[in-house]
Amino acid sequence: MLDFLASVGSVFFAFLTSTGRLAIFAGTALSHCFRPPFYPRLILRQIIDIGYYSLPVVGLTAIFTGMVLALQTYTGFSRFAAESAVSTVVVLSVTRELGPVIAGLMVAGRIGAAIAAELGTMKVTDQIDALSTLSTNPFKYLIVPRLIAGLVTLPVLVLVADIIGVFGGFIVGTYKLGFNPGMYLSRTVDYLQANDVISGLVKAGAFGFVVALMGCYHGYHSKGGAQGVGAATTHAVVSASIMILLCNYLLTALLFANR
Repeated sequence: MLDFLASVGSVFFAFLTSTGRLAIFAGTALSHCFRPPFYPRLILRQIIDIGYYSLPVVGLTAIFTGMVLALQTYTGFSRFAAESAVSTVVVLSVTRELGPVIAGLMVAGRIGAAIAAELGTMKVTDQIDALSTLSTNPFKYLIVPRLIAGLVTLPVLVLVADIIGVFGGFIVGTYKLGFNPGMYLSRTVDYLQANDVISGLVKAGAFGFVVALMGCYHGYHSKGGAQGVGAATTHAVVSASIMILLCNYLLTALLFANR
Protein backbone atom coordinates (compact mmCIF):
# COMPACT_ATOMS: atom_id res chain seq x y z
CA MET A 1 0.00 0.00 0.00
CA LEU A 2 2.78 2.40 0.92
CA ASP A 3 4.64 1.54 -2.26
CA PHE A 4 1.53 2.35 -4.31
CA LEU A 5 1.08 5.71 -2.57
CA ALA A 6 4.77 6.46 -3.06
CA SER A 7 4.52 5.75 -6.80
CA VAL A 8 1.40 7.93 -7.10
CA GLY A 9 3.13 10.72 -5.18
CA SER A 10 6.24 10.52 -7.34
CA VAL A 11 4.17 10.76 -10.51
CA PHE A 12 2.22 13.71 -9.11
CA PHE A 13 5.37 15.58 -8.09
CA ALA A 14 6.95 14.87 -11.47
CA PHE A 15 3.87 16.35 -13.12
CA LEU A 16 4.08 19.47 -10.95
CA THR A 17 7.79 19.80 -11.71
CA SER A 18 7.20 19.56 -15.46
CA THR A 19 4.32 22.03 -15.28
CA GLY A 20 6.40 24.53 -13.34
CA ARG A 21 9.32 24.16 -15.72
CA LEU A 22 7.03 24.71 -18.70
CA ALA A 23 5.45 27.77 -17.06
CA ILE A 24 8.87 29.29 -16.36
CA PHE A 25 9.98 28.53 -19.92
CA ALA A 26 6.84 30.15 -21.38
CA GLY A 27 7.16 33.20 -19.13
CA THR A 28 10.80 33.67 -20.07
CA ALA A 29 10.04 33.32 -23.77
CA LEU A 30 7.14 35.78 -23.57
CA SER A 31 9.27 38.34 -21.75
CA HIS A 32 11.85 38.18 -24.54
CA CYS A 33 9.16 38.77 -27.17
CA PHE A 34 8.84 42.41 -26.07
CA ARG A 35 12.49 43.27 -25.52
CA PRO A 36 15.12 44.01 -28.17
CA PRO A 37 17.09 42.87 -30.04
CA PHE A 38 14.71 41.43 -32.61
CA TYR A 39 15.52 39.24 -35.60
CA PRO A 40 12.97 40.06 -38.33
CA ARG A 41 14.66 37.85 -40.92
CA LEU A 42 14.43 34.83 -38.65
CA ILE A 43 10.78 35.61 -37.92
CA LEU A 44 10.04 35.88 -41.66
CA ARG A 45 11.83 32.60 -42.30
CA GLN A 46 9.76 30.85 -39.63
CA ILE A 47 6.56 32.37 -41.01
CA ILE A 48 7.37 30.85 -44.39
CA ASP A 49 8.30 27.48 -42.88
CA ILE A 50 5.28 27.27 -40.59
CA GLY A 51 2.68 29.00 -42.74
CA TYR A 52 3.47 28.70 -46.43
CA TYR A 53 4.76 25.14 -46.40
CA SER A 54 1.82 23.96 -44.28
CA LEU A 55 -0.78 25.21 -46.76
CA PRO A 56 -1.01 21.97 -48.82
CA VAL A 57 -1.65 19.63 -45.90
CA VAL A 58 -4.05 22.06 -44.21
CA GLY A 59 -5.92 22.69 -47.45
CA LEU A 60 -6.31 19.01 -48.31
CA THR A 61 -7.45 18.20 -44.80
CA ALA A 62 -9.95 21.07 -44.79
CA ILE A 63 -11.59 20.27 -48.12
CA PHE A 64 -12.10 16.60 -47.33
CA THR A 65 -13.37 17.48 -43.87
CA GLY A 66 -15.96 19.81 -45.36
CA MET A 67 -17.01 17.20 -47.90
CA VAL A 68 -17.39 14.44 -45.33
CA LEU A 69 -19.21 16.79 -42.95
CA ALA A 70 -21.76 17.65 -45.64
CA LEU A 71 -22.37 13.97 -46.41
CA GLN A 72 -22.75 12.96 -42.77
CA THR A 73 -24.96 15.93 -41.94
CA TYR A 74 -27.25 15.18 -44.86
CA THR A 75 -27.47 11.52 -43.86
CA GLY A 76 -28.45 12.41 -40.30
CA PHE A 77 -30.75 15.33 -41.04
CA SER A 78 -32.65 13.48 -43.76
CA ARG A 79 -34.22 11.35 -41.03
CA PHE A 80 -35.91 14.47 -39.65
CA ALA A 81 -36.64 16.18 -42.98
CA ALA A 82 -34.12 18.91 -42.15
CA GLU A 83 -31.83 18.64 -45.18
CA SER A 84 -31.96 22.40 -45.71
CA ALA A 85 -29.83 22.92 -42.59
CA VAL A 86 -26.81 21.15 -44.09
CA SER A 87 -25.17 24.36 -45.31
CA THR A 88 -25.63 26.03 -41.92
CA VAL A 89 -24.13 23.12 -40.01
CA VAL A 90 -21.17 22.90 -42.37
CA VAL A 91 -20.23 26.57 -42.19
CA LEU A 92 -20.66 26.86 -38.42
CA SER A 93 -18.84 23.61 -37.68
CA VAL A 94 -15.91 24.48 -39.92
CA THR A 95 -15.45 28.07 -38.77
CA ARG A 96 -16.01 27.48 -35.06
CA GLU A 97 -14.40 24.11 -34.40
CA LEU A 98 -13.16 21.90 -37.20
CA GLY A 99 -11.11 24.50 -39.04
CA PRO A 100 -9.03 25.63 -36.04
CA VAL A 101 -8.70 22.19 -34.43
CA ILE A 102 -7.79 20.24 -37.56
CA ALA A 103 -5.37 22.91 -38.77
CA GLY A 104 -3.79 23.03 -35.31
CA LEU A 105 -3.36 19.26 -35.18
CA MET A 106 -1.90 19.13 -38.69
CA VAL A 107 0.56 21.91 -37.90
CA ALA A 108 1.43 20.22 -34.60
CA GLY A 109 2.29 17.02 -36.44
CA ARG A 110 4.35 18.79 -39.06
CA ILE A 111 5.86 21.85 -37.37
CA GLY A 112 5.93 20.76 -33.73
CA ALA A 113 7.99 17.72 -34.64
CA ALA A 114 10.29 19.75 -36.90
CA ILE A 115 10.93 22.40 -34.24
CA ALA A 116 11.63 19.81 -31.55
CA ALA A 117 13.97 17.85 -33.83
CA GLU A 118 15.87 20.96 -34.92
CA LEU A 119 16.32 22.42 -31.46
CA GLY A 120 16.96 19.00 -29.95
CA THR A 121 19.77 18.35 -32.41
CA MET A 122 21.25 21.75 -31.62
CA LYS A 123 20.99 21.01 -27.90
CA VAL A 124 22.68 17.61 -27.92
CA THR A 125 25.45 18.86 -30.23
CA ASP A 126 26.11 21.90 -27.97
CA GLN A 127 25.18 24.42 -30.65
CA ILE A 128 22.86 26.23 -28.23
CA ASP A 129 25.72 26.56 -25.74
CA ALA A 130 27.87 27.90 -28.58
CA LEU A 131 25.31 30.67 -29.15
CA SER A 132 25.64 31.70 -25.52
CA THR A 133 29.43 31.87 -25.80
CA LEU A 134 28.97 34.19 -28.80
CA SER A 135 26.85 36.54 -26.65
CA THR A 136 23.65 35.55 -28.49
CA ASN A 137 20.63 34.84 -26.34
CA PRO A 138 19.21 31.45 -27.38
CA PHE A 139 15.69 32.54 -26.46
CA LYS A 140 15.95 35.61 -28.68
CA TYR A 141 17.54 33.76 -31.58
CA LEU A 142 15.74 30.40 -31.49
CA ILE A 143 12.56 30.53 -29.40
CA VAL A 144 11.01 33.97 -29.97
CA PRO A 145 10.93 33.84 -33.82
CA ARG A 146 9.12 30.50 -33.71
CA LEU A 147 6.59 31.67 -31.13
CA ILE A 148 5.78 34.83 -33.06
CA ALA A 149 5.55 32.94 -36.34
CA GLY A 150 3.21 30.34 -34.84
CA LEU A 151 1.02 33.04 -33.31
CA VAL A 152 0.79 34.97 -36.59
CA THR A 153 0.58 32.26 -39.23
CA LEU A 154 -1.95 29.80 -37.80
CA PRO A 155 -4.89 32.27 -37.92
CA VAL A 156 -4.09 32.83 -41.60
CA LEU A 157 -3.95 29.09 -42.19
CA VAL A 158 -7.26 28.63 -40.39
CA LEU A 159 -8.90 31.37 -42.46
CA VAL A 160 -7.78 29.58 -45.61
CA ALA A 161 -8.95 26.25 -44.14
CA ASP A 162 -12.38 27.76 -43.39
CA ILE A 163 -12.80 28.89 -46.97
CA ILE A 164 -11.63 25.59 -48.44
CA GLY A 165 -13.68 23.53 -45.99
CA VAL A 166 -16.89 25.44 -46.75
CA PHE A 167 -16.12 25.12 -50.45
CA GLY A 168 -15.76 21.35 -50.02
CA GLY A 169 -19.17 21.21 -48.41
CA PHE A 170 -20.56 23.34 -51.25
CA ILE A 171 -19.20 20.95 -53.87
CA VAL A 172 -20.77 17.91 -52.22
CA GLY A 173 -24.00 19.73 -51.46
CA THR A 174 -24.57 20.99 -54.99
CA TYR A 175 -23.07 18.26 -57.19
CA LYS A 176 -23.83 15.13 -55.14
CA LEU A 177 -26.75 15.98 -52.87
CA GLY A 178 -28.61 18.11 -55.40
CA PHE A 179 -28.92 21.44 -53.55
CA ASN A 180 -29.48 24.61 -55.52
CA PRO A 181 -26.15 26.51 -55.58
CA GLY A 182 -27.77 29.90 -55.02
CA MET A 183 -29.87 28.69 -52.10
CA TYR A 184 -26.91 26.88 -50.56
CA LEU A 185 -24.73 29.99 -50.67
CA SER A 186 -27.60 32.17 -49.44
CA ARG A 187 -28.19 30.04 -46.35
CA THR A 188 -24.44 29.87 -45.73
CA VAL A 189 -24.12 33.66 -45.71
CA ASP A 190 -27.35 34.30 -43.80
CA TYR A 191 -26.46 32.15 -40.80
CA LEU A 192 -22.75 32.97 -40.64
CA GLN A 193 -21.82 35.76 -38.21
CA ALA A 194 -18.54 37.60 -37.78
CA ASN A 195 -18.18 36.24 -34.24
CA ASP A 196 -18.12 32.69 -35.59
CA VAL A 197 -15.09 33.43 -37.75
CA ILE A 198 -13.38 35.60 -35.14
CA SER A 199 -13.73 32.96 -32.44
CA GLY A 200 -12.07 30.44 -34.73
CA LEU A 201 -9.20 32.83 -35.44
CA VAL A 202 -8.71 33.50 -31.72
CA LYS A 203 -8.48 29.76 -31.16
CA ALA A 204 -6.03 29.49 -34.03
CA GLY A 205 -3.71 32.08 -32.49
CA ALA A 206 -3.70 30.19 -29.21
CA PHE A 207 -3.11 26.88 -30.99
CA GLY A 208 -0.21 28.31 -32.97
CA PHE A 209 1.44 29.58 -29.82
CA VAL A 210 0.92 26.21 -28.11
CA VAL A 211 2.41 24.25 -31.02
CA ALA A 212 5.50 26.45 -31.20
CA LEU A 213 5.88 26.52 -27.41
CA MET A 214 5.72 22.75 -26.97
CA GLY A 215 8.10 22.15 -29.86
CA CYS A 216 10.61 24.66 -28.50
CA TYR A 217 10.27 23.44 -24.91
CA HIS A 218 10.84 19.76 -25.62
CA GLY A 219 13.58 20.45 -28.13
CA TYR A 220 15.38 22.89 -25.84
CA HIS A 221 15.38 20.42 -22.93
CA SER A 222 16.21 17.29 -24.91
CA LYS A 223 19.22 15.20 -23.89
CA GLY A 224 20.71 11.80 -24.50
CA GLY A 225 21.81 12.00 -28.13
CA ALA A 226 19.72 10.76 -31.05
CA GLN A 227 17.38 8.77 -28.79
CA GLY A 228 16.67 11.87 -26.71
CA VAL A 229 15.92 13.91 -29.83
CA GLY A 230 13.44 11.26 -30.98
CA ALA A 231 11.75 11.23 -27.59
CA ALA A 232 11.56 15.05 -27.58
CA THR A 233 9.94 15.00 -31.02
CA THR A 234 7.32 12.49 -29.90
CA HIS A 235 6.60 14.37 -26.68
CA ALA A 236 6.28 17.66 -28.57
CA VAL A 237 3.62 16.32 -30.95
CA VAL A 238 1.65 14.46 -28.27
CA SER A 239 1.70 17.28 -25.74
CA ALA A 240 0.83 19.91 -28.36
CA SER A 241 -2.12 17.82 -29.56
CA ILE A 242 -3.43 17.36 -26.03
CA MET A 243 -2.97 21.04 -25.24
CA ILE A 244 -4.83 22.01 -28.42
CA LEU A 245 -7.84 19.92 -27.42
CA LEU A 246 -7.74 21.27 -23.87
CA CYS A 247 -7.42 24.88 -25.01
CA ASN A 248 -10.22 24.31 -27.50
CA TYR A 249 -12.60 23.33 -24.73
CA LEU A 250 -11.56 26.22 -22.48
CA LEU A 251 -11.82 28.81 -25.25
CA THR A 252 -15.16 27.42 -26.43
CA ALA A 253 -16.54 27.63 -22.90
CA LEU A 254 -15.21 31.19 -22.61
CA LEU A 255 -16.28 32.51 -26.01
CA PHE A 256 -19.71 30.87 -26.17
CA ALA A 257 -20.66 30.82 -22.50
CA ASN A 258 -23.39 33.44 -22.89
CA ARG A 259 -24.58 32.56 -26.38
